[in-house]
Order: sequence, then structure tokens, then C-alpha cells
Amino acid sequence: MELPRAILVGKNALEKLGEFIEKVYESKRILIVTDKKLMELYGKRVEEVLKMDTILFWEIVLNADFENVKKVEIKIKEEKIDLIIGMGGGTCIDVAKLSAHESKTPFISVPTNAAHDGIASPFASIKDSGRPYSIISSSPLGVLADIEIISSAPMRYFRSGCGDLIAKVTAVRDWQLARDEKGEYYGEYAANLALLSADVIIRNSEKIKFSPKEKVRDVVEALISAGVAAGIAGSSRPCSGSEHLFSHALDVIAPGKGLHGEKCGIGTILMAKLHNLDYEYIKSALENIGAPTRIHEIGVSREEAIRALLLAPKLRERYTILHKVNLSRDEAEKLIVETGTD
Repeated sequence: MELPRAILVGKNALEKLGEFIEKVYESKRILIVTDKKLMELYGKRVEEVLKMDTILFWEIVLNADFENVKKVEIKIKEEKIDLIIGMGGGTCIDVAKLSAHESKTPFISVPTNAAHDGIASPFASIKDSGRPYSIISSSPLGVLADIEIISSAPMRYFRSGCGDLIAKVTAVRDWQLARDEKGEYYGEYAANLALLSADVIIRNSEKIKFSPKEKVRDVVEALISAGVAAGIAGSSRPCSGSEHLFSHALDVIAPGKGLHGEKCGIGTILMAKLHNLDYEYIKSALENIGAPTRIHEIGVSREEAIRALLLAPKLRERYTILHKVNLSRDEAEKLIVETGTD
């Protein structure tokens, strides 16, 4: 069980990065993995808040793939890096996380948007040859989330994060299904922690609708909590199920269409129907938030969604409702039509 040593969430938290690093891990040579835009926006501030005797290096990454992970690993070795900071969205954090794990170097997560639950989880989402892989790595030693920075990100990322959190409803139900039908280990505490993160979003969907920026902190804390649930479970089971397989399948069939959490949110509606859950309640919560509930809203056609539903159970052997029902093409199309996700 790997969990972060320290978590700091608050306004202007970036100004405390130096003392946060001191608290988490004593280091002299720090590598920050980020993208070009974020370096331009916050690079100077980061350099100012870190101690003068710290040697700081930067690595710009474009994609979360093995090529970028290898590039960061080489930099770690060449510059004798003793601490890695992943600053940005899922791409930067996942690349930093996996390269840190492979090189056995401590890692700190500094998210700049609330689009995903990988902020504090021990899993990295990496693509290779257009195919997504969820790879076990290490939980960050620390998570520092600056609410001002996260609030300034496009609202679409925030809504995507809400979709990723609501997805825990069907992820946990898939986990229970695997326990009941396959004898798979099921951790009640981790499952309940993930469900709590989803419940916070669903119950507050109306408030999020009218005052989204007032709820940014709650969403960030819920995303971190979901990552911790995965750390406790020792797998992504409490956070990722059939709805994530649907999202990953769309990555293959319709690359570049929709954010991860957007696709997971739509996937949750579909999988809730298969699980005989109240999918309309989930759909209503997503609509309140302003997240997409129909595939055409993210540029996905009915044909692409059908193909994704059929491909999804083949992407991973992990048992889910999609493996149990084994949808035919006609059944997949009927599911899309009946849930109104077309």
C-alpha cells in the first residue's frame, strides 16, 4: 500500500512549493516535467519559490507515451536528478510518474487542472501504437494543488474531472461483479472511498452547475481521494471499470475525440444501464455539471461508439459487465439508443 506523505490543497499553494519539497524529500537536483505553455506561464514563479541552492532542470513533454518516458529517464540519469515534479495535466503527470518509478526517483505531483484522477494514484496511463496502457508505478510522495491555477484552466477540464469521478459508480459495481462471479479480491474500504468521491459530485451537481468555481477545491480533493483509493486497493479497480474500457476503446477507434473524463462519463451512463442502475440519475448529474452526455457532443459517431463497445472488453482481461453480457452489434446499438447517449 503506497500513499502520499503530504497533500497541500489551497489558494496560491505554488508559493509554498519550496517548503513543501523540504517537508517531503530533501533534494538538490530537481527535474520538472511539464509542457511548453505551463513552463511559460509558471516557470519563473517556480524558480523564484525554490531555494537558491537548488539546481532546477526542465523537460518538456508532448505526449504520454513510452518515447517521452524514456527521454525523461535519460535526463534523470544524465543530470543525476534526485526529485521529479510532474506539473500539468494527465500527460505531464503520467510521464513523470512512470519515469520516476522506472528510475527509482522520488516524485511529486503538481496538477494544473482537475481533468483526471491520476493526480495521486499509483497508476500511469501511457499510449503506445495508439493503444492505451494502465501501468503500475508509484504514488507521489506529495501532491500540491494550487486552486487558483486549477480554477484558471478551461472549465471543460473541470467537467471532465467530474465525469471521471462519477465513473466510480460503475467501476465499483464491476469490482463487486468480479468478486461475486470470479472470486476476485474486493476491498470494501477502498471501494467506499471511491464511491464517496463520486457521491460528492452527484449530490452537489446542482451547486456545481451554478457556482462551479466554488466547488473546484471539493473536486480536486475528491480526485486525490480517488487516487488514494487505488493506492489502498493496490489496483485501479475502485476507479476504473467497464466505463474506462469504453473510453480507452474510443481512444483507439476515434483518437483525439473527447477528454478522458468526458468519455468515462458517457460510458458510465451506458454501463449503469447494463448494471440495472439508475442511469438517468447519473445522466442528470452530468447534465447539471455541463458535462457531455451524448456521443455527438464530443464528435463521436454512433458507428464509432458501437465499435468501441464491442472492442472494450478485448482491451483488458479484467472482468466487467461488458465481459458478462458480451454485447452483439445490435445490442450495442440498442444500448446507445435506449440511454439517449446518441
